[in-house]
Amino acid sequence: MPPPPVVSPPLTSPPRTSPPRPSPPPSRTYRRPAGPRPSLHALRAAVFAAGALSLLVGIGVVLHQPLLIPPLAASAALVHGAPALPISQPRNLIGGQFLSALIGFGVLALTGGSAWGAALAAGLALGAMLFFGLSHSPAAATAVLVVLQAPPALPFLALLLLGTVLLVAVGLLPSRIGRHPVRYPVPREV
Repeated sequence: MPPPPVVSPPLTSPPRTSPPRPSPPPSRTYRRPAGPRPSLHALRAAVFAAGALSLLVGIGVVLHQPLLIPPLAASAALVHGAPALPISQPRNLIGGQFLSALIGFGVLALTGGSAWGAALAAGLALGAMLFFGLSHSPAAATAVLVVLQAPPALPFLALLLLGTVLLVAVGLLPSRIGRHPVRYPVPREV
């Protein structure tokens, strides 16, 4: 004969909780968080990014070389739109772009100019940037560009270095002209 079922004690009423507190009445005036006005920040970012990219185009015209490439446009957006982010800092921008280009050329030499090689180059570039602490997401696109376009290595690397240094130089201007809430580059923590 099976053992009798175990009877649990009757459930007690749940513990009493206090009723939710009413939320405070809505304020009649909106207080914007501290920092630059969003419209002013957007205008400043747009003007300086367009200026930096126009400078790249102008120097490219003088050199008869394309200096403005899509990954550098994305880099300019980070430098001017989000200058406090670690991926926007000069070390990450210059180092990440250069490292990714080197990886792109290495993958190009091994696989040729294929979409599969471009995908591999982007992944390897991301891994290398993370490993060396040079994260700069637009730079993964530089590795893809190198594999798919197969530019001559030395001129491309020299132009890429020139372009990234110019982006950093123009990125320094907003924090030194007028009141800007973010100092660029952001000081590294020790």
